[in-house]
Amino acid sequence: MKKTKRAHKKYVCIGVGLLLLFLIWTVALCFVDVCQIGPKGTSVGFATMNQAVHDLTGVHLWLYVLTDWLGLVPVFFMMGFGLLGLIQWTKRKKLLKVDADILLLGIFYVIVLALYLFFEAFIINYRPILINNYLEASYPSSTTLLVLCVMPTAMMQVHQRIKNVALRRWLNGLLVAFTMFMVSGRLVSGVHWLSDIIGGAMLSGGLVMLYVFVCLKGD
Repeated sequence: MKKTKRAHKKYVCIGVGLLLLFLIWTVALCFVDVCQIGPKGTSVGFATMNQAVHDLTGVHLWLYVLTDWLGLVPVFFMMGFGLLGLIQWTKRKKLLKVDADILLLGIFYVIVLALYLFFEAFIINYRPILINNYLEASYPSSTTLLVLCVMPTAMMQVHQRIKNVALRRWLNGLLVAFTMFMVSGRLVSGVHWLSDIIGGAMLSGGLVMLYVFVCLKGD
């Protein structure tokens, strides 16, 4: 029991730690090495690092378009688990009779979407390039946030609900490969600064760790 409690505490400590790092990183981004290196003279923090990585990767709009369309995949996962919860609610007649992990997943998704909308409204910095001649919010990378929040939680559902070990491993391997491609693809496409990707990874990592903690605590 003590080992279990320590393991659970580890998740909440990692989660809170990552969220604090994200907060510190975000504040630093507003004050450290801020230069006008963005389009139309927009300012970006950690300018030396961001410019160096952007110059190294260049801009690959085909990869941007591809990862943009593939960004619908985590949305479909969210809709799928939402549909599962709705079916359970309809059959069992009461919302609280829906599987606890599905209810928690729904709350988790709401938090993720709320954060997405928050950073669309309160812009920290803009993309390295204009999209259709417009400045677009870039921090944190919304695609990174979405993928790194939805895919790991989807892997948890696969592990829990699919009993066939070989199929479970194959599906989770596919989800891991997809996640790695999406995150690296957003960076290499040149539509995000490196600091956007790091910020998105910190935020999503913290949220997922806290989600795991709450799920384990409820078992």
